[in-house]
Amino acid sequence: MKAKPPFETVVRDHGPTVFRVCRAIVGADDADDAWSETFLAALKAYPDLPDGTNFEAWLVTVAHRKAIDLTRTRTRQPIPTDVVPETPNPRSGESFGDLAAAVGRLPHKQKHAVAYHYLAGLPYDEIAEVLGGSAAAARRASSDGIATLRRIYLKGETHE
Repeated sequence: MKAKPPFETVVRDHGPTVFRVCRAIVGADDADDAWSETFLAALKAYPDLPDGTNFEAWLVTVAHRKAIDLTRTRTRQPIPTDVVPETPNPRSGESFGDLAAAVGRLPHKQKHAVAYHYLAGLPYDEIAEVLGGSAAAARRASSDGIATLRRIYLKGETHE
């Protein structure tokens, strides 16, 4: 088995993939924070990883957990406002401004399966390990997510 590379090499090789995953899960505004938290946690755990670890899959798993933590933290913080905005009606005919917004509106498993497969390049069996379930379920969630994105984003249909 090969010895582990220096941590800096792991960051250089997998940092862009982790950033794309973070951005797909938490959005552009929080992606930097999720990326930083991922690599801080990874740095602490790195010395104890066994040789031969699939670093990309491991980092995507860490990023997934950090993104969930960040999302929970953000949703628990109050947002001061003088005016309460109207809740947008998803059936009102609004269109998605960009693909990132469309991905962000997918159901949880579809969003993560699309991000992990198409942005991180993970195979479905590794996605199943991260999300729980089978490779077939991960493939189906990804396929359903892409079908929804095509219908909504490319054809301009409303999100239902």
